[in-house]
Amino acid sequence: MNGIPDTNQSDDFRVIARALTIVENDLNGSTTLLKSLKFDKSCPVIGITGPPGAGKSTLVNGIIDILLRGKKKVAVLAIDPTSPFNFGSLLGDRIRMASHFNHPDVFIRSLATRGSLGGLSAKTIEMADVLKAAGFDYVLIETVGVGQSEVEITGLADITLVVLVPEAGDEIQHIKSGLMEIADAFIINKADREGADVFANNLKKIIGHSIEEQPPIFKTTASQNQGIDNITAFIQQSNLKQNKRRKLLLTEKVYKLIQQKMMAGIDKKKLQLDITEALEAGNFNLYSFVDTYV
Repeated sequence: MNGIPDTNQSDDFRVIARALTIVENDLNGSTTLLKSLKFDKSCPVIGITGPPGAGKSTLVNGIIDILLRGKKKVAVLAIDPTSPFNFGSLLGDRIRMASHFNHPDVFIRSLATRGSLGGLSAKTIEMADVLKAAGFDYVLIETVGVGQSEVEITGLADITLVVLVPEAGDEIQHIKSGLMEIADAFIINKADREGADVFANNLKKIIGHSIEEQPPIFKTTASQNQGIDNITAFIQQSNLKQNKRRKLLLTEKVYKLIQQKMMAGIDKKKLQLDITEALEAGNFNLYSFVDTYV
């Protein structure tokens, strides 16, 4: 398979889905496919992150609606965390985006983190590039989690939106500076709830003390389609930023891909079995055990 057909010429999403499957599972031809990708048009990647229950999927749904009105073609990678115990994932975002499943200009793919702590699968970068090369106007990546580990989204997204809710309350004080630095905009969703204005003011003060250039703070009620048009307008601004972090973004991407290739021979399930055997044998030493894998 040489490259991906542009969706302007082919609406057969089965071809794109098959390419994503090849890349995600490292099937035969994956490397050749990735090296053959051609990016003929600008396609920004929009990262949307925040805690579970913040309403990210509903927000993404509203953004898609507005982009479609502007005749845009949109791809979505909805990432769900994988259980560290049984390696399963709910992949429930598809349920909340069901209204767009059959739209000819929307492609939705769910993806499990497969053990990645930062909310991103190691394959997300490659899959996002496949979608960018397929001729979409926007690629939206929804990932779960708020914390220092979540900063890895900045290695992938051109624009990062951090979604919070008024109930975060005093917890905003505990948000690490890394999260403050990755956000191009903050979204306070469910803003119809009590305490939203106070929360927005507190967030503004904390951001002001943390970083020099303050990102905007939007208030939305995604379930009622309120405030989403402002966020979509923000995303569509052609002069949004000059990508000052481009070197950082590329460094993070390359680092992640190198890490992925170096870890390719390690099966996590087998690793768990080996640890179990080592524990049962007694005298387990974490660092000596690691040396047997390095």
